[in-house]
Amino acid sequence: MTHTSARAEETRKTWKAVLSKYHEDRSSPLTADYWSDKDTWSRDRIEAVQNEKIAAVAPFLYENSAFYRRRFDTLGVAPTDLTDTASLVANWPIVTKQEMMEDATENPPFGTYTTCSDDDWNDRGWMLFSSSGSTGTPRVFRYTHFDRTMWEQANARALYSGGLRQGDSAIPMVGFGPHVFAWGVQYTLAKMGLPVVPGGGVDGHARASFIDRFKPTVLVCTPSYALYLGRVMQDMGMDPAKTSVKWMVTGGEPFSGVSGTLERLQDLWAAKAVEFYGCTEASPHCGGYSCPEYQEGDEPFIHLMEDIQFWETVDADTLDPVAAGEKGLSVCTNLNSESSAQLRFLVGDYTRLSYEPCACGRNHVKGLGCMTGRSDDLINLRGIKFFPVQIEEAVRAVSGTGDEFQIRLTTKDDGLDVMTVLVEHDSDVSDQVAREIRSRCEVRCAVETVAPNTLPKSEMKAKRVFDERNK
Repeated sequence: MTHTSARAEETRKTWKAVLSKYHEDRSSPLTADYWSDKDTWSRDRIEAVQNEKIAAVAPFLYENSAFYRRRFDTLGVAPTDLTDTASLVANWPIVTKQEMMEDATENPPFGTYTTCSDDDWNDRGWMLFSSSGSTGTPRVFRYTHFDRTMWEQANARALYSGGLRQGDSAIPMVGFGPHVFAWGVQYTLAKMGLPVVPGGGVDGHARASFIDRFKPTVLVCTPSYALYLGRVMQDMGMDPAKTSVKWMVTGGEPFSGVSGTLERLQDLWAAKAVEFYGCTEASPHCGGYSCPEYQEGDEPFIHLMEDIQFWETVDADTLDPVAAGEKGLSVCTNLNSESSAQLRFLVGDYTRLSYEPCACGRNHVKGLGCMTGRSDDLINLRGIKFFPVQIEEAVRAVSGTGDEFQIRLTTKDDGLDVMTVLVEHDSDVSDQVAREIRSRCEVRCAVETVAPNTLPKSEMKAKRVFDERNK
C-alpha cells in the first residue's frame, strides 16, 4: 500500500467513525412527536456537530477525491484550514454544477467529485443515481450500503415529522429510474415498517383503481402528477377528496411556495401535502422536510436537517453569503455520506433562511417560502428575467385553468425572441392569463388556450419549458 492510499484509508476510517458516532439504527420513533432527539437539539449542539464533521471531512475529501485534491491545491488551501463553518465559508469558494460537469466530461463516466472508487463500488456498492438537471453532462453518483444506512435514518426523521405513522400505507407512483426521490422514500418506508402498494409500471387509470381498491393513506409522487392523477380519478367517476389518502409526500418540483398550487393540490385530495427536498449531488437523502407547523404562518416553510448538512444562502450574481432573512440561492455542505460528502455545493434554489425556533420544537433552520425556483431555470426574455414558477402562479390565478401549462420560447424571423404560454381551459382565457403574467413578470407574451387534458403529463418532473430560440 502506498503512502497516498494509506492516508486515504486512514482519513476514510476517521470520517466514517464520526458519522457512526452520530448514527442511530432506529426502526421506530423515539417519542410520539420525534423520530430522533437530534430533531430538538439546541443551536449550540447542532453547530458543534457541524464543526466536528467539517474538521474530519476535509482531509477525507483531499485524500479520496481527485476533484477535491486539485481544488485544494489550486486554491492553496490545506484540509486543516477547514475546521468549522466559519473557516469553511472564509476559505472555500462555492462548488458549482458546471465544475462537476467539466470533471465528468474529462473523467467519464463517473467523474472524480465523489469518493466512491471502483474498488469501493465493487466491495460495498449499493446504488447509482444521476442528476436530473436539464443542462450539461449528466452527473452520476455511486453510493454504498453505508450511505444507505445514513439515508434511511435522515429520511425517517423527515417522513415522521411530516406526519406518517404506524398504520399508514403508501403508494409510490414513479418509474424508479436513477433519481433519488422515490428510492429514498421506498427504502425508508421499509425501515419504518410501513407497508407499500407498488404503483410503478402502470398508467393513471390503474393507479386510481389501486387507490380505490387497496386504500393507501400516502401518495408518493411529484406535485404535478398528484394533480394529474386526481383529474384521472374524477374522469373515472371517483372523488379524490373521498379516498383513503391523508398525506402526499411530494418531491422533484417546487410547489409549497408557489401561490395557488399548494391550495389546488390539497383541495383536490382533501389531504396534506408535505415537502421532501434534496438533491442528488449532496447525498441522496432528504435535506428539507415539513413539520406540523409548516403551513401555519404567513408563508409555508421547510426545515433543513442541519446536523447532517450545513446550509447557506448566497447572492445569485456574486455567490457571496447573504444575511439570514434575505433571499438567496441554497448552498449545501453535505456531512452525512461516505461517497458524496460535498463542501459548499451550489444547489441553486431560491429561499430565505430563518433561525427562529419553531413551534414544533425543532431548532433546525427554516427555509421560508420553501424553495421557489432553481437558478438554472431562470428565463431571460429580451432582458427581462423571471422563473417558470411565476408563470405557474399567473396560470393558477385564473379560475378553472387546467393543472398543466407550457412555456414556449422561439425566435421570430426578424430576430425577436418571443414567448407563448399554453394553458388548458374549456373557455378562452388567453387575455386573462396574459394580464396575470404581465403583472407578475412585467413581460408581454402570447397566450393560447387549449382544451382540458390536452397537454402531456409526466410521473416525474413535469417538462414545461421548451426553449427553441436561436442561440
